[in-house]
Amino acid sequence: VQLVESGGGSVQPGGSLRLSCEASEWPYNHYCMAWFRQAPGQGHREVVAVIDSDGSKEYAYFVKGRFIISKDNAKNTVYLQMNNLKPEDTAMYYCGADQALTALQGLGVPLSDYNYYGRGTQVTVSS
Repeated sequence: VQLVESGGGSVQPGGSLRLSCEASEWPYNHYCMAWFRQAPGQGHREVVAVIDSDGSKEYAYFVKGRFIISKDNAKNTVYLQMNNLKPEDTAMYYCGADQALTALQGLGVPLSDYNYYGRGTQVTVSS
């Protein structure tokens, strides 16, 4: 399984972007897919949003009301709609996928513990 993120770019504060994470295949009955981000100069990746195959969704407190995670099972793709972007949202965004976690569990697991993860897509919010 390979994950490929896309959709990053540069946007002004208050703008929107939609990130995509496409899995090359998914041979499992269950999935948990998450978006993480790593800000410039930060040594850790923080979870942003998580969704699982039951439709459960979880968000980090700092994106609630602004970001929406969704999935298209037919395309093996998870999206992250990011609205009202702020300069502090500037980061490399990574996608992770796991065959066993629930969305709630996925909030507390580092990206490195997911079965699969991609190389990231850069988001820059600046005026």
